[in-house]
Amino acid sequence: MAEQKSETAILGGGCFWCLEAVYQRVKGVEKVESGFSGGYIKNPAYREVTSGRTGHAEVVKITYNPDILSFEVLLSIFFTIHDPTTLNRQGADVGTHYRSVIFFNSEEQKKVAQSVMKQLSEEQVYDDPIVTQLVEEAPFYIAEDYHQNYFNNNAQQPYCQVVVAPKVRKFREKFAEWLVQ
Repeated sequence: MAEQKSETAILGGGCFWCLEAVYQRVKGVEKVESGFSGGYIKNPAYREVTSGRTGHAEVVKITYNPDILSFEVLLSIFFTIHDPTTLNRQGADVGTHYRSVIFFNSEEQKKVAQSVMKQLSEEQVYDDPIVTQLVEEAPFYIAEDYHQNYFNNNAQQPYCQVVVAPKVRKFREKFAEWLVQ
């Protein structure tokens, strides 16, 4: 039996619950973990990160099969489900920990991300410039257990209904062919 290939991507686009909820529904994604990356201390707690003093972003670490899902499609979804033009915020969520960021782990990922962002800019998809950071992968620290699988476990919670669910709906509408059946 052939060994299955896996690659990882670390993306930050506001609250990690939103990204996690969407990527859990994407064909070719094997695992999604909510956590933190890009900061100054090791193993930060959620409370420390949301204080804005650790430098970390809320991110998801996505493990996916590149034979099914390309990094380019992964990024197309990313740029559809969050606003990459607002610096250090997504809607009412404000702070550097909510920044838009791609932590690339190879030159290929970097080139693909640059190409996708350039294309979006040239096509003037957004009214304002893209402010997504493109930085080399930093250590990833998994968030506390209660943050994992958050939307699936708390779909009736007001934040999930008002903020997360619309992003999941947007994904379903725009990327129906990538929806796990």
